[in-house]
Amino acid sequence: MSDDAEPLAAFSFDAEVIHWRGPSPYFFAALPAEVAAEVQRLARAVSYGWGMIPVAARIGEVAFTTSLFPKPEGYLMPLKDAVRRAAAVTAGDRIAVEMTVRLGRA
Repeated sequence: MSDDAEPLAAFSFDAEVIHWRGPSPYFFAALPAEVAAEVQRLARAVSYGWGMIPVAARIGEVAFTTSLFPKPEGYLMPLKDAVRRAAAVTAGDRIAVEMTVRLGRA
C-alpha cells in the first residue's frame, strides 16, 4: 500500500461484505466494533469533512485507498467495483482486511 499520506494506525480484521441498496447501490465492509472505536478516537485528527476517515487498505493482494463512511453504529469501508472484482468478493463474503488510517484525503 504505497501512498504519500502518513499512516497513524494499522488494523487487521475480518468483515462481511454488504450490499447497500439505495438510490446508488454500493458494496461496503462494516468495521468490527472494536476497530471502529479505535478509528473514532483518531477521527478528530484525520477527518476531512462529514466524518470521512482516509485509509489505505488491502484485501488479499488488492491494495487501494478509500475513505470510511461514519454511521451511528460505526464505520463502513466502501468497496469500489474495481476492488471487488480484483479481489473476487461479493455480498455475503467474509474478507480479511489490512487497513491503515492516514493523514490526508484518500
